[in-house]
Amino acid sequence: MNLVDAGPLIALIDRGQQEAHRRCLTVLESLSGPLVTTWPCLTEAMYFLGDLRGWPGQLGLWRFLERRALLLHAAEAEETRTQALMEQYQNVPMDLADASLVAAAEMTGLRRIFTLDSDFHVYRIHGREAFAVVHDLRNMILPNMIP
Repeated sequence: MNLVDAGPLIALIDRGQQEAHRRCLTVLESLSGPLVTTWPCLTEAMYFLGDLRGWPGQLGLWRFLERRALLLHAAEAEETRTQALMEQYQNVPMDLADASLVAAAEMTGLRRIFTLDSDFHVYRIHGREAFAVVHDLRNMILPNMIP
């Protein structure tokens, strides 16, 4: 299993992001097991897919969940940790979705993350362990995406 950020979820579904879509599909084919995300990341992806593709885009994301290709990490006591992470990385800055993924990594032991966000090269699990970034498109600007 691999953690997944909102960016790849959006790119996998939004074929209008041609290069990102193609590259994310290639990466997805190389990964084993389902992807794991958090509610804040799912919410972010739903918002952008709704804006970019309307209900059909959002339905595509629901289909990932229905097929169990995407699993939701059930937050337990990570809300306090999420707040602490956002404070720790306030100069990056860290948003809620990213903080929830770092907290999920700390709780689950998952270290690999599929992301388009270069900030995961900065974030540390338990304050010291680097993520194994499966893929990022640091040099690619996705049209219609709000930074």
